[in-house]
Amino acid sequence: MSTEQLVADDLDLLLNVLPPHLEDHLRKINRGGELLEIVMDLGRVPEARYIGEAVTLNSREVNHEDIDYVVSRIGEFTADNRAGIPRTLHRISCIRNRQGHVVGLTCRVGRAVYGTIEIIRDIVESGRSVLILGRPGVGKTTLLRESARVLAEMKRVVVVDTSNEIGGDGDVPHPAVGKARRMQVPTPTLQHEVMIEAVENHMPEVIVIDEIGRELEAEAARTIAERGVQLIGTAHGNSLDNLMMNPTLSDLIGGIQSVTLSDEEARRRGTQKSILERKAPPTFDVLIEIQERHRLAVHHEVARAVDALLRGRMLAPEIRTRDAAGQVHIETPQPAARIGALRESAMRGRREAALEPAARAEAKPRLMRLFPYGLSQDRLEQAAQGLQLPIQVVNDVSSADAVLTLKNYYRKRPPIVGDAERRGVPVYVLRSNTLAQMEGVLEDLFGVDGASDPMAEALRETQAGIEQVQRGAHSVELSPQSAYVRRQQHEMARQANLYSRSLGKEPKRRVRIYASEVE
Repeated sequence: MSTEQLVADDLDLLLNVLPPHLEDHLRKINRGGELLEIVMDLGRVPEARYIGEAVTLNSREVNHEDIDYVVSRIGEFTADNRAGIPRTLHRISCIRNRQGHVVGLTCRVGRAVYGTIEIIRDIVESGRSVLILGRPGVGKTTLLRESARVLAEMKRVVVVDTSNEIGGDGDVPHPAVGKARRMQVPTPTLQHEVMIEAVENHMPEVIVIDEIGRELEAEAARTIAERGVQLIGTAHGNSLDNLMMNPTLSDLIGGIQSVTLSDEEARRRGTQKSILERKAPPTFDVLIEIQERHRLAVHHEVARAVDALLRGRMLAPEIRTRDAAGQVHIETPQPAARIGALRESAMRGRREAALEPAARAEAKPRLMRLFPYGLSQDRLEQAAQGLQLPIQVVNDVSSADAVLTLKNYYRKRPPIVGDAERRGVPVYVLRSNTLAQMEGVLEDLFGVDGASDPMAEALRETQAGIEQVQRGAHSVELSPQSAYVRRQQHEMARQANLYSRSLGKEPKRRVRIYASEVE
C-alpha cells in the first residue's frame, strides 16, 4: 500500500506576525519546510529551531517592543497561555512573569499533513474507539486531525478542540478537518463538560478529542463510549505500560485494582494473596503507540493486552511502518507461546526429533465442552481464543465436561450446580466475570497454568530475558534457580545464539544471559 502525503503549513502567515528584522532573516535562511518553532525570550537573542538543530537569528536581544509587536498581531491568549493566527494551525505560547506580563514567546509551526492517516485508516474506519499515545511532537495531533477529516466524509464528527490545535485559531476551523464540526473549549478545566455537551446536543457518531489528561476527562470519555459513540483521542504517555502506571488515566484502559485471593487460590496460582486485575472493560478498543513518526505499534485488543501484562506476559503488538517511498508495511505478531510451548522449546532438539507424528497429534489439547452459568459466553470464548484453547459452550449439564459459575451464584446453590455435582461434573467457581479470571480457569482446566509451575515460570522469565538481549540489552540476570532449571535456561540461551553464565552461590546461584561472549 503506497501513500502520498501533501503538506500545507501557511508559513507566510506566521512569518508576517514576527518583527520585520526576524522575518527577513528567516526568509533568507529559506528552510521553511524544516522549521519547527521560533523562540523569543526577553533579554536573549531570538532562535529558530529546525529539525536537528537550532539557529540564532541575529545578535540583537529581544526587547519588549519585539514581544508586543507579535502579541498585537495574533489572537488573544486563553487560560492555558496559548494563542493562534485565525484559520491556521500555528500556535503561539507565552511565558509570563509574576505580574502577568508576557516575557517570552514560542511560535510553533502548525502543518496539515494530508495522507498520514493511510497507515491506520482501516482501524479508524472500523468504528472502534482508538487511543493514540506518543511523545510531544511525534505527530499525534496530525493523525487526529486527519482522522476527523476522513471520518467526516461518512459520519457525523464533532471535534472537541481544547487549545485550538486540531482546527486552528478563530471561529472558522481549518480546512484540514474537512466537514467535521468543531467545538471550542473556554478553559482547559472545562474540557470534560464540553465533551458531554457535544454528545447531548449535537448527536455525533464520532468524537475527536486531543490530550486527555485529567480524571474528569477520562470519566467523560467512558460515559461517551458507553453511549455507543466512537472516540478518537490522544493521551499523555508513550506506551501501554506507562498508561497502566498512571492512576489518573488508567481508567481509559479499564482501570487497575488490587484483589485479595483466598489462601487456596493463591496456592493454586503460586502467587501472593494480593494481585492486580483489570477493573472494567476499557474505554478504548484499540491503542496505538507512535514510536517514531513513521513507525507505529498497534494493540488491536486493549483488554487482552492489559490482562496479559497483569499476568506477567507481554502480547507483541502489530508494527506498522512507512518507508521513504510512502509504502506501508505491516508486521503481524506471532501468537504468544503458552507455558507448555515454552517448556517444549527449552527441551526441543533430540526429544522433539524423537516424537512420532501420532504422539504429536495426541499432545494437542482436546476439545472441552463447558457450561457457563452466570458468565459472559462471549468473554469466555474470547479468553479461549486468546489462549488458543479449544472449547465448546453447551447448554446441557449432562453433555458438559465442566461447569463454570460465579461465587455469588454458587453460594445460592442453584439447581444447575446441584445437578452437576450429582452427575460428577466438576464445578469451577470464579470470583468475577472478567477475562483474567476466565483465562486462569481455562489454563487450569487444560493444564497450562504456569503460575503454579515454578519450572514454567522460570522458562517464561528466561524467554523474556532472551528477548530483551535480542532487542539490544547488554545482559539480563535471571532469578535464582536449582541446578536442573539453570541447565534448561543455559540451553534456551544457546539455542537463541546467545551466551550465558551461572553466578553466585547456592541457594542464590543464578543465570545471566549476554549478547556476546564475556571474558
